[in-house]
Amino acid sequence: MSAEQTAVPTADRPSSTPDVVLVGGGVMSATLAALLGLVQPDWTVVLLESGPAVGRESSDPWNNAGTGHAALCELNYSPAGPDGRVDPAKAVGINEQFQVSRQFWSTLVRAGLTDSPRDFITSVPHISFVTGEKGQRYMRARHEALSAQPLFSDLELTTDPDELAGWVPLVQAGRDRSQPVAATRSLSGTDVNFGALTSLLVGAAQRRGVHVATGTRVQGLQRTPGGRWRVVVSDTATGHRSALSARFVFVGAGGGALPLLQSTGIREIRGFGGFPVSGQFLRTRRPDLVAQHQAKVYGQAEVGAPPMSVPHLDLRSVGGEQSLLFGPYAGFSPKFLKAGSVLDLPRSIKANNLSSMLGVARSEMALTKYLVQQVLQTRGQRLEALRTFYPEARAEDWDLITAGQRVQVIKKDQRGRGVLQFGTELVTGADGTIAGLLGASPGASTAVSAMLTLLERCFPDRIDGWRPVITEAIPSYGRRLSDDTSLAERVRAETARTLQLTA
Repeated sequence: MSAEQTAVPTADRPSSTPDVVLVGGGVMSATLAALLGLVQPDWTVVLLESGPAVGRESSDPWNNAGTGHAALCELNYSPAGPDGRVDPAKAVGINEQFQVSRQFWSTLVRAGLTDSPRDFITSVPHISFVTGEKGQRYMRARHEALSAQPLFSDLELTTDPDELAGWVPLVQAGRDRSQPVAATRSLSGTDVNFGALTSLLVGAAQRRGVHVATGTRVQGLQRTPGGRWRVVVSDTATGHRSALSARFVFVGAGGGALPLLQSTGIREIRGFGGFPVSGQFLRTRRPDLVAQHQAKVYGQAEVGAPPMSVPHLDLRSVGGEQSLLFGPYAGFSPKFLKAGSVLDLPRSIKANNLSSMLGVARSEMALTKYLVQQVLQTRGQRLEALRTFYPEARAEDWDLITAGQRVQVIKKDQRGRGVLQFGTELVTGADGTIAGLLGASPGASTAVSAMLTLLERCFPDRIDGWRPVITEAIPSYGRRLSDDTSLAERVRAETARTLQLTA
């Protein structure tokens, strides 16, 4: 018998010819499984995860910020232009996508996803914080631009140190009262445990008949003459190889998506590369400190720092326990996954993306310098960074934890030059039989929008038929909440009530 066999269906093994194969057990695959269960429940679906359980890589709560990215506090989504004005467009777009996620989650909760949405989402104020007179001018301009938008109508602004101390006592404790400060606050912010959400979504998918195979690594994807995809897999415990034949494949494997998409040979992945960035956080579980910082507070990134490195002091709720995280402290590792290989980066370099990779190496010297500085930081230097947010921080109260890997997208621009792209990129094959997601932040928070875009691109002949059921689950589907104040207010109120959140 050959080392690679055709998978044989049994009670414990998926169909060898499923309609859909989902590669990776994170929130993206879990979300797509949920959407497919809504629009095409008769399709056979198989989810393959290389780890021992789903949601352990980028979706794990200790491997991501868990902010519920809605651009309420993340300043990199609302940069000021040369004239000091803030364009709200990107922030509004991110918030629109998060509202889509909230609507879909609400529908699933009403359908029995969980008895308590607090299992995966809780209300936490989102605060942006800056210092100095220049920071105050920027924050006023940001507040003026965003508060006029329906989705940011609750955004508050303060430049009063005493009022800020009431919002977040740790931030003002021990701070020079003559230092100019400015902050905005939204009480409609959230903390999302995407690992818990992923487990809930996958559990619901399994109850619908989706087969979930953990400990199963996808080795390659090959197009067959009949137009299907041959998905070659191996058992991580035994090394045994087998293969599935699927009509459609989604590669939602986080940092592992790039090499798998490269193995397909599709034209659309040519020129793409990946730049891995690792991260660390300082964490405290001291109840008295946590009680004084019931918020997520984001600042401004250093010059040359990637957007994912925006410093923030966050309240996190994981497994019923609250803690504070500060960071991220960026680093470099050639691994594309936290559980990946040091050969991931060199193996991803191909003839068709070499020029892109070299172009970024030449153009991103500021980023390279920043990463070197971060890698060489001492514990004392990390503590000093924390003290810009919490002046009275003591080293003995905080421990250092390693977060997840993020692989930033490298692609060619219109001039054929390699550029580093911060965000996510949905890559779809020309015939719509394969798709994959590359990139990082805002990532998980916009998973529902990303997967809806996938359905539209890959199944154009079916999307009109699916539209009514999607709209029932996501009332704003196909519309912009920012253009309809009454719809925005209704959707926010309804999802807040269902998810037990502050509106």
